[in-house]
Amino acid sequence: MPATKPDFSGIIGESEKIKGVLSIVEKILDDDSTILILGESGTGKELIAKAIHYNGKRADKPLIPVNCGAIPEELLESELFGHEKGSFTGAIRTRIGKFELANSGTIFLDEIGDMSPALQVKMLRVLQEQEFERVGGMKSLKVNIRVIAATHRNLEKEVESNKFREDLFYRLNVIPISIPPLRERKSDIPILANHFLLKFNRIKNRNIEGFSDEAMRCLAEYHWPGNVRELENIIERTVILKGKGIVRPADLPEKVQKWNGKPNIHTKDERLVISDNATIEDTSQSPAGITEDGINLNQIVEDFENRLILEALKKTEWNKAKAANLLGIKRTTLIEKLKKKGINRGV
Repeated sequence: MPATKPDFSGIIGESEKIKGVLSIVEKILDDDSTILILGESGTGKELIAKAIHYNGKRADKPLIPVNCGAIPEELLESELFGHEKGSFTGAIRTRIGKFELANSGTIFLDEIGDMSPALQVKMLRVLQEQEFERVGGMKSLKVNIRVIAATHRNLEKEVESNKFREDLFYRLNVIPISIPPLRERKSDIPILANHFLLKFNRIKNRNIEGFSDEAMRCLAEYHWPGNVRELENIIERTVILKGKGIVRPADLPEKVQKWNGKPNIHTKDERLVISDNATIEDTSQSPAGITEDGINLNQIVEDFENRLILEALKKTEWNKAKAANLLGIKRTTLIEKLKKKGINRGV
């Protein structure tokens, strides 16, 4: 293990789920086993790969990223393995591929689930033997590298549908790390939002002072299909257009202000209205309907429960016994829910 404590400062968040990810990462920093990072687009898979590399024993060696989904299939083989002069039309000189460049270091194969079956065969050999030939070459080249792969696809289902080689999947899936989507780590949204606010204030020369409670509530309730990347983009746009002052709901994109994939929880002055018997009072608004694309009922129920728990905690100044009483549950039940959901006083 590294002599000093790993530096995970590039991974923003304090939720239990992100702590769980970093706990796994810390255990594998100096192990050369192949790692497969799984997660939706925008969850930060490359950040995890960088954290593994730059905190491990190969930190002073190169980290070479390759986006397998962004390079045309006919060019990817040459990109990965290099080519010899004259091996195809346009090959006017010998080219070193990414695997050679990564020798002694780490290669990060992003979106490996998009790789063609033909290349999957060659990738399997590299993982097994740590050797390959350049396109058009006869000589086998040996490398000493750590392989970190990532994908947003469900590779087990891809294997079942014969779109991904089973033997390659098992070679890659030695140490799987699943990155939770942002909607499953909502307690990190205020931390991330403020981090990006400070970042773009600095680089865009703006002076946004912070978020109103209502604006932060909008951010916390939105479902974030684009995950952390979408949040970062929205904060960047908001900082640029707002310029200074406090960010309010009207400063956010309409889809964030009025996301209809959740129940239309009745509000008064943008606060939850709780009656004496702890139920939601009926106001002039009616619950949102189900869209043609459908809804995620489990997520809606969880979001609703989270809001009620937070409201009870705020009303009781985070006295868990009183909050549990307001919610009609045992204190121990509330504590277990807070741990499971990663809710803490920083929310």
